[in-house]
Amino acid sequence: MLFNTPIFFVFFVVFLLIYGLLLVQKRPRLYFILVASFVFYGAWNYKFIPLLVGSSIIDYYLALAIAAASDQRRKKLLVTASVVVNLGILGLFKYADFALESVADFLLVFGMEATVPTLSWVLPVGISFYTFQSLSYTIDVYRGDMEPRRGLVHFTTALAFFPQLVAGPILRARQILPQFHTLPVPTWIGARHGMLLVTSGLIKKTIADLLAIPAAVLFEADGPVSLIEAWTGTLAFAGQIYGDFAGYTDMAIGIALMIGFKIPPNFNLPYFAVSPVDFWRRWHISLSTWLRDYLYISLGGKYQRVRNVMITMLLGGLWHGAAWTFVAWGFFHGFIIVATHYFGSMQAFSGFANSTSRVVVLLKWALTFYLVLIGWVLFRAHSIDDAWSIFLNLHTLAALPEQGAVAGRVFIATVVAVLWMHLQDWFVIRKGEAFENRKWLFWPVLIFFQGLCLMTGEPSSEFIYFQF
Repeated sequence: MLFNTPIFFVFFVVFLLIYGLLLVQKRPRLYFILVASFVFYGAWNYKFIPLLVGSSIIDYYLALAIAAASDQRRKKLLVTASVVVNLGILGLFKYADFALESVADFLLVFGMEATVPTLSWVLPVGISFYTFQSLSYTIDVYRGDMEPRRGLVHFTTALAFFPQLVAGPILRARQILPQFHTLPVPTWIGARHGMLLVTSGLIKKTIADLLAIPAAVLFEADGPVSLIEAWTGTLAFAGQIYGDFAGYTDMAIGIALMIGFKIPPNFNLPYFAVSPVDFWRRWHISLSTWLRDYLYISLGGKYQRVRNVMITMLLGGLWHGAAWTFVAWGFFHGFIIVATHYFGSMQAFSGFANSTSRVVVLLKWALTFYLVLIGWVLFRAHSIDDAWSIFLNLHTLAALPEQGAVAGRVFIATVVAVLWMHLQDWFVIRKGEAFENRKWLFWPVLIFFQGLCLMTGEPSSEFIYFQF
């Protein structure tokens, strides 16, 4: 069930009506959220609900066993079991076919043609998100960062919580689980801010769908396109992926707020970043911090920085999908992060890296944004060969638009669209509260933009991150 569909609107209205009737009854309210979350998830494919429930049962009891274990060896054995089970299930559904096909391709390099049977299993929606979320619970209990909480229903409901179930943000157990024990009561201020976020997300999703058109001109082309169309397509995809994912996140956080739950932000103006390191502090924050805390630090952190950054980013790329383009995207970002640390430590570049001069900051932003755009080519291309062709297309003057072509206007519109989404986010972050207090302006503006999205957007258009 997608947030931008009429069926979700009906679902959520009915949910709010019943939720309001149960507001003073904690236990029924908890069960109702759980049932509603299963209905939400089951609307896509009810057959995978047992998998979700199974993951929660396994990690719930493993966390209790870890806390009760008397020696460190047993604790380590139990948390390893949690890691193996969770990543094993994820790997089986998401990466088994990729691994088998890669083996067949590798053998073909040596002239050995192998017919490898594949599983061809359907990938459960949201499995990458709830697997990491569930895993964080057992690891936190193992590390002593949180005490295990009693209540299997509470844990399962937190894991299945419908606003963030299928595309995140990836919540830590310590962020969301205590809220299901206290069951906060919704407030008018929270609900009003939630409406603002839902509208903001809807606008970004609508813009993302419009940007998909110039992006497809580049990435779905049969051959080279003009130079300006190549840059427009790359920039359009940067806007599309941001609007699509950040739009979903805004709606998820907004819907949760409307029923009283707080979910931390997942984006912070990422295209205003002034270094690759800064970009990953602003982009998909819940994933980047998860990888930092549970993978990078576990590997040894900065003591073997190059190795640990590269492993973390490679696996971060692979998390997005079973394809070599995602691996290459992760490698590319690992490389530019390592390069940033390396040059930043050199005396000759430290002045540039630490400068707050406007000109230098502008240069750092331009370089970072260029690198991020190059990275998106790897992310979106169908293959490494396609990505390489697009790189050449972006950096040669062989093909320019014919006189009178609309390519220039499409490029300007794309720049405006990408900039609009970031300025909109800046407004919500910095001016949102003051805007919400101007009731005479707040509600008409929200209604206007929601109506505009309804007329110009594509209701039911799927979100890109659903496939991850």
